[in-house]
Amino acid sequence: MLSAGAAWVWPLALALYLAFRLWYDGWRGPLSTQEIEQFIEAAGQTVGAGHTDMSVLRDFLAQDDGREFVMCNLVRLHPQAMPHPLTGVMTEPSALLREYFRQFVPVLLMNGGHPIIAARKVAGYIDAWNTPTDPGWSIVGMMRYRSRRDMMRLAIDPRFTNAHPFKLAAVEQTFSFPTQAIGEMGLRPRGAVGLLLMLLAALVHLGSLLPLPA
Repeated sequence: MLSAGAAWVWPLALALYLAFRLWYDGWRGPLSTQEIEQFIEAAGQTVGAGHTDMSVLRDFLAQDDGREFVMCNLVRLHPQAMPHPLTGVMTEPSALLREYFRQFVPVLLMNGGHPIIAARKVAGYIDAWNTPTDPGWSIVGMMRYRSRRDMMRLAIDPRFTNAHPFKLAAVEQTFSFPTQAIGEMGLRPRGAVGLLLMLLAALVHLGSLLPLPA
């Protein structure tokens, strides 16, 4: 049973958490056939279209279940400096990739996505069989997308397409494929935001119960 004081903070915290979940989870369901055709047409006109297998993309969108997914990206950077897309100045690929992410991540966040992990490779293949020789991957990244609809909105967003030349300049070889988690132990935003709101609500409530100084 709640004590006196700022007990109103708990319903407020619950309302904020529910609002966050409505935004973070998304509730629009799978893509319609019309949406798929519109997205495919728009994606075909972007600067990265030449690096996208449109048949695979179309199948992925057609099988939409409306749920979140995680894109796995393996990246090999150029071993030498490359021309900057805007200035032509020779620039280290890692700096070009950082510029790409500086522009890409805000658009990703606005569409309900976020990075899960980005890690640099520190050794070659340790466990492998029936695979091509390690080409020299540089980075692995895992990006959460709220839905396939949100991924396509991002892909055709002018802010993203303007950043894409930096990725093309920095990356010598890459491939990406979508996944869905079947097990994990990390604290994702659903849990982190809930815990933060509970902590803030508890602090406000307890603070309201303390006697005022004389």
